[in-house]
Amino acid sequence: MALALVTGGAGFIGSHTVDRLLKLGYDVRILDNLQKPVHIKGKPDYIPKEAEFILGDVRDRETVENALKGVDFVFHFAAYQDYLPDFSTFFQVNSVGTALIYEIAVAKKLPVKKIIVASSQFVNGEGIYKSKTGKLYYPKRRTNRQLEEGEWDFKDKNGEKLEYIWSPETYACPPNQYAISKYSQELMALNFGERYNIPSVTLRYSIVQGSRQSFYNMYSGACRIFSLSYFFNKAPTIYEDGMMLRDFVNVHDVVDANILVMEDEKANYQSFNVGGGKAYSVKEFAEIVAKEFGKENINAKITGEYRFGDTRNACSDISKLKFLGWSPKRTANDSVKEYIEYLKAQTDIQDILDYTEKTMKNLNVVRKSGKDV
Repeated sequence: MALALVTGGAGFIGSHTVDRLLKLGYDVRILDNLQKPVHIKGKPDYIPKEAEFILGDVRDRETVENALKGVDFVFHFAAYQDYLPDFSTFFQVNSVGTALIYEIAVAKKLPVKKIIVASSQFVNGEGIYKSKTGKLYYPKRRTNRQLEEGEWDFKDKNGEKLEYIWSPETYACPPNQYAISKYSQELMALNFGERYNIPSVTLRYSIVQGSRQSFYNMYSGACRIFSLSYFFNKAPTIYEDGMMLRDFVNVHDVVDANILVMEDEKANYQSFNVGGGKAYSVKEFAEIVAKEFGKENINAKITGEYRFGDTRNACSDISKLKFLGWSPKRTANDSVKEYIEYLKAQTDIQDILDYTEKTMKNLNVVRKSGKDV
């Protein structure tokens, strides 16, 4: 049977992809460095014994060469993500790690059938907006002054609020070190792949949710933050005015997409958005989590704080991937239910919310606007 390498295979999306590949009859090899704090307790117990496990770094040539031996398919999920301003680490891990895979594949003339590289919706940045007259706007970011004054939305020169347009794969405006490094991975995969005849696909994931999301990773998002809050009977904090739009996608729908682009030659040398297909405000999503916990009596706090660098809206146009026959089958409620089950099955959860919030404030990521709420 074909052998698939999954870098970052101990992680959230990687581990679910490993499970599916094994179920489909593939042999699987995992390469993961068990980076802390994501894997603060070491190798997770959900990693199947049937999968070969290599503990190592995607930046180490010898390790990557060994991991690539005999491999037919590569799923490259290993990545560095954080709020820390250690800019070079993002490119050392994400960019150099990706380049090394292609470098070795070309140098060794490896018969790799396809490489699938994980990218991020954040490559789109703030996305595209339009005015009532139909004029398109491509804002890079909201200014510090605008955020400090609590003016959350983009407006035209007349002060009219601009309408958000769901972002296609053709648009990219990466706003920070993580997004820039992910975009560099896309460019390398699609260009090196085509140049050296290595079929490659890049996938821009929206906000992925489900079981196995790390409780200790500050970057893991709203589902973790809101769920831990309600688990500990605390009111979660919602930033800005809570009306930011997001599309959430279930991890099993993501795995469906991963397998589809691996098997379908029509996906080769292309980038695809993988999203949930429905926009939720962050406030609306918090209400979904509260309902699933049975904690509707605990109202989220909207304090006027904001996270520096957050996009106002982020929703991905998934029509291109749907054309290949994929569509999201699970709802945000399904994702929250699964995450709650996973959370409640843990036996030694620590209350890390206060630590996380203090850490983000110390990094000056969370800031207070001057607007009353």
